[in-house]
Amino acid sequence: MRREALGRYIVADPEICHGKPTFRGTRIMVWQVLDQVANGMAWETIVDEWRGRVTKDAIAEAVRLAKDSFIENAKKNKRAKAAA
Repeated sequence: MRREALGRYIVADPEICHGKPTFRGTRIMVWQVLDQVANGMAWETIVDEWRGRVTKDAIAEAVRLAKDSFIENAKKNKRAKAAA
């Protein structure tokens, strides 16, 4: 597996964090930031917590990708139930 760009700010590289999605140029895993968002942390605070290594644009991309993944999984589940 090679490094895969999942977006402008997010990559999956088998050499970094076992291939889990991270923010480009960091070892900050996307799930960590999404967890902060889910817990209601203000985006400005998240940027400060990561000392500016994760920007608001990067957070927005992570949220969009998570939304897209959720929608795709919901569609797959609906198709699987209809086929059963």
